[in-house]
Amino acid sequence: MKKYESLKKVDLHCHLDGSLNLDKVSKWTRKNIGEVEKSLRLQRRGDKEHYRECLTYPKTLLQTKMRLKDAAEQLCKDLQSDYVVYAEIRLDPAAHTSKGLSFNEVVEAVLEGIKASTLRAKLILCMKRDREFEENKLIVDLAKKYLKKGVAAVDLIGDELLYPTRSFAELFAYAKDCGVPFVLHVGETGTALDIDEAISFGASRIGHGVKAITSFETMESLKENDIPLEICLSSNLDSGLFEKSADHPVMRLVDSGVGVVICTDNRTLSNTSLTDEYNTLNRVFGFTINEFTTMNRLAVDHAFLSEKEKAEVLKELE
Repeated sequence: MKKYESLKKVDLHCHLDGSLNLDKVSKWTRKNIGEVEKSLRLQRRGDKEHYRECLTYPKTLLQTKMRLKDAAEQLCKDLQSDYVVYAEIRLDPAAHTSKGLSFNEVVEAVLEGIKASTLRAKLILCMKRDREFEENKLIVDLAKKYLKKGVAAVDLIGDELLYPTRSFAELFAYAKDCGVPFVLHVGETGTALDIDEAISFGASRIGHGVKAITSFETMESLKENDIPLEICLSSNLDSGLFEKSADHPVMRLVDSGVGVVICTDNRTLSNTSLTDEYNTLNRVFGFTINEFTTMNRLAVDHAFLSEKEKAEVLKELE
């Protein structure tokens, strides 16, 4: 057993399409594990072209209700095998409609898969920066429809440089009016200003947010508004944001008092688990079991759960 494997954990940032089970995909495609691995798992860190391929190919596999249900149920089982007791799984419904599925069918299939497992988990629906307002608005409406049926919130993903966060003020004002909570992928390829915009919109958490380290004001704002960063160390290395683990600002962010929760992002693409992330953080920065326990409790505190559910998950963490 790996160090920290038996520690109970929470993962608030895990993408379904980036976390497909290799054996499951091998059965679907009738390809051997080696072939499947080359298509789903990044072979060399910082290889941007292959990184994009590893993000694109899984979506082509998830175009039927059966596959979506199967993938969600399997991911929940894989998370449980890593002693995860609560997870928030992300999905872009629009990416799974090329063979005729409706948004409703996509969401219902994934929720069915989650419910078929014994893991406590909720779904976050992703909007994209390169889509028109009305297209993203449909995702907010979809989240509102399923908000008390397994969907927890909406998210915004995509290129921060080409599509600045400030352009989405109207979209998140609409989400707020609908009573739909939201998180944003910001401060990853963008700047601290993107994080500031997300805070001003009313984001509950920040996906990645590593550029916060470049701005004292942004870090202070995160602390004042009690908004944690969802840190995905391996993912940030794989996408080429940092050359090596020691370059990552996670320790400096924690030392500055910014709330940090550790997440996986894309388990299969990055060949990682929360156990692996914890081991890297322990080896490189000296994080201890006490700090991981504190981070998990912080994750529960900021999860999209009722107070009763939070109490139940905290009890499981003990």
